[in-house]
Amino acid sequence: MIDVQNVSMRFNLGIEKNNSLKQMAVDLFSKSAREKRKMHKKENEFWALQDVSFKVEKGQVVGFVGSNGAGKSTIIKGILDLINIDSGDIKIFGKDFKENASEIKKDISVVFDESYFHDNLKLPDIDKIMKNIYPNWDKNKFLKYTNHFKLPNNKRVKDFSRGMKMKLSIAVALSHDAKLLILDEATSGLDPVVRDEILDIFLDYIQNEDCSILIASHITSDLEKVADYITFVNNGKIIFSENKDELIYNSGVVKCSEKDIDKISKEDIVGIRKNTFGCEVMVSDRAKYENIGFVIDKTNLEEIILFTVRGDK
Repeated sequence: MIDVQNVSMRFNLGIEKNNSLKQMAVDLFSKSAREKRKMHKKENEFWALQDVSFKVEKGQVVGFVGSNGAGKSTIIKGILDLINIDSGDIKIFGKDFKENASEIKKDISVVFDESYFHDNLKLPDIDKIMKNIYPNWDKNKFLKYTNHFKLPNNKRVKDFSRGMKMKLSIAVALSHDAKLLILDEATSGLDPVVRDEILDIFLDYIQNEDCSILIASHITSDLEKVADYITFVNNGKIIFSENKDELIYNSGVVKCSEKDIDKISKEDIVGIRKNTFGCEVMVSDRAKYENIGFVIDKTNLEEIILFTVRGDK
């Protein structure tokens, strides 16, 4: 589905500051608008992505996790050719997006963390517009989801709450039989009950093994529920990309004294936290240290991320 290999990209603060996601969503469907945004200035540049490689295979849900500014959204924009990459190769469905944009776009859905629909539109207007964009647009599905989310027909988008706008974007994304969903903080701004409901909808969608999801989120509990693989991004680099269940099952937190840290192999240490009661050491092989008598707790994705980023080595 998605194959990203050795991608690096410089980031220009002056240009990116003015590029809203709404404009980028418009650019996705407008070649002329996209071409206008391909100017680069060398000042104020830094490497936003460095040698990034990962894959999303058919039938998989891959979760992107990382702090704000880590590079998650930048990678997604690069995949969609909304920003230029400096080196590397990106393919969707085995094809280059730039050369096959019109063919690829009909089979993907994208949900950003802000609405890209014009403020004055109502649901019937959006239905008509999407029918002209997507050959497989399904009005009945759209009505099913908008009714399910209790979105009003007679209100304009500008009168929608943030949560309602996110629901609208998700309803559109699920209404044209897309083979690939790309979600950038799609559940942000939603209360836990609605988030859980939407995650169940994504799980239903992925029952079709011809479909895949790439979901970027800072809500690790969402990724634990739906993702098959976790790709952790930090400072524009892929720190790890692993099977989620194996990652969580194999990891653990050793409770020990500072002197006992020397008994733990350095290659197994993810991170160390010291406190007045001793040390907590995240290890990548929990069973190994259980078998030699250490007190060790099971862990979760959020703890693994925190130890990786903030723990001492």
